[in-house]
Amino acid sequence: MLNFEEELKKFKPCLEVEDIEEAVYQEDLTDMTDLLKELQKK
Repeated sequence: MLNFEEELKKFKPCLEVEDIEEAVYQEDLTDMTDLLKELQKK
């Protein structure tokens, strides 16, 4: 059986769309194109 008090303590609200966009742009995300460009340089 679920313990709702414990589950509420663990709850973290999801980010709003604007916050998600900002968080993603702050990350250094390497994609396949970046990897291929690096390989071509070598």
